[in-house]
Formats: sequence, C-alpha cells, structure tokens
Amino acid sequence: METIKRLYQRHLIKKRSKNFKPTVKKSTRSFWGNVILGLFLLAMALLFFFPVIYMISQSLKPMNEMFIFPPRIIVSEPTLNNYRDFGNILANTVVPVTRSLYNSLFVVAIGSVGHIVIASLCAYPLAKYKFPGCKFFNQIIVYSLMFNATVTMIPNFLTIASLGMLDSQWAIIIPGFASTLGLYLMKNFMEQIPDSLMEAAQIDGAGYVRIHFTIVMPVVKPALVTAFILVFQAFWTNTGDKFIYTEARKGFAYVVGQLANGKISGVGSSYAGISAASAVIMFAVPLVVFLIMQNNVVSTMATSGMKE
Repeated sequence: METIKRLYQRHLIKKRSKNFKPTVKKSTRSFWGNVILGLFLLAMALLFFFPVIYMISQSLKPMNEMFIFPPRIIVSEPTLNNYRDFGNILANTVVPVTRSLYNSLFVVAIGSVGHIVIASLCAYPLAKYKFPGCKFFNQIIVYSLMFNATVTMIPNFLTIASLGMLDSQWAIIIPGFASTLGLYLMKNFMEQIPDSLMEAAQIDGAGYVRIHFTIVMPVVKPALVTAFILVFQAFWTNTGDKFIYTEARKGFAYVVGQLANGKISGVGSSYAGISAASAVIMFAVPLVVFLIMQNNVVSTMATSGMKE
C-alpha cells in the first residue's frame, strides 16, 4: 500500500511539471513608449548612482582640489595618494590591521551563517504549519521591522551584559542572530513552496529535518542569498564600540571610522582625502559580494510565486 502511494504521488508531480506552461503577457507599449521608459529608468539609475560616482571621485582628488568651492564632481587630476596614505597609516597603528580584519571576518562569517541557519529554522514552521499563536508571532515579526537599531541598543546592552559577553565579538554576533529581516524574507518565500512537494518527501520517508535542509533550503536559495547580503553588510559596517572596549578586539570598521574622523594621530590636514578613500574601501567589499550574488537577489525580488 505504501509503495502504491509513492508511485501515485510521483505520477502526480511528473504530470503537473509536464502540464505547467508559464503565461507570457505581450507588452502593449509602443516603440516610443519603450524609449521614454528606458530614458526614465536611465535617468533614475544615474540619480541613484551619483553618490557612488562622487565618492569615488572625491577619493581620487589631490589636496588642491579637495576644498574647491563649488565642489567638482569629476576630478581633473586623479591620484592614488589618498589610498597610499590610508595604507601607510594603517600600517603604523598600535593594533595591527590584520588583527582588526580578522576580528571583522570572524564576526561576519559566524554572524551571517548563524543568522541564516536560525532564521530559516524559525521561518519554516511559521510558513508551513499552523499552531497556537502562529498569527501572533507573525505580527510580532512584522512590527519588529519598524524599530530602528538605536531603539533596541539599550535592551541589547542589558542582555549582553547579563550574559557576560561584553568586550567580546559575541556582543555583536548574538544580537545579529535575532534580526528579523532575514526571517521575514525567508518566511514569505517559503510560503510559496507547494505543500505537495513536502508531502511527497514525507511519503518517501523523509523527516522534518531532512525536508528542511534537502528540499526547502535549495528551493529558497534566492531568499537565503538576499538575507545573507543584508546581514553581511550589517555585520561588516558594525563598529561595535558600544560593546567592545579593548582595542585588540575591535573590528576593521571601527579603525576605519576613527581614521576617517581624524582621530588617529598622524593624519593631519589630509584626513578629508583619506576619509573618502576609506569610505570607498568599506563600500567596495559589500558591493563585490552583491555583484557576485546579484542574480539570486533579482530572483527574490522579481519572483511571481509558485502555485500548485
């Protein structure tokens, strides 16, 4: 009897996959409508990309162009002296820059992976099972997205202090585990998975843990990657100066922030160019991660949902 159920379920899945034909709607816009829309999107892209262009141009300006008024958008005599000075100052800091990089990479790796695992484990039952209090928890998750990180700073500090994790990297990692943005994103994506897919796995003898990691996780890969990028950026730019007091335990973002504000000795009057160079470096790392994984991000934002 069990064998007959398995064969019948597989037959239904194959039949649905063969009969599935995506509906493609033809565009009703005219040629000039497409041209106007393209020009509008190009103008909006340049508008949103302008701060990046100005930041890069500012980091390449020599000292004689740095304080010209009105400021020039495009540098006339580009130079890499700001980046060279940035590297020289980092090489002479009390704490080696490699130590700061290690601290940041440790926080980013543990925090991002841990957040993805915990958020996915929480999102799966909220999306696929009905239990007492399910709607209440979903509403709490939505309401939590409205709170700024500054509002939760004091409760987080009290929690971390009671756990004895102050002045350690775990003071940054543990609050990151509890971020609800990735949980909300993955929950909405998991709700689109057909229930018949998991029912077929249960008929084949798969347990809840196996279904989660071998079926659900690969299907929601775009949402996982999007959540990873958002959490990666949050951890990478987190200075942690409110929780960590020992210089040797602070991350790269804190060192760059101190240098950009001219608080590290030896910067002098050239801190403006070095500040621009440090901003480009801090921006480049999340940008590279996004460019590598952008296809999954587009799939998450543009998906129209899966239907049974």
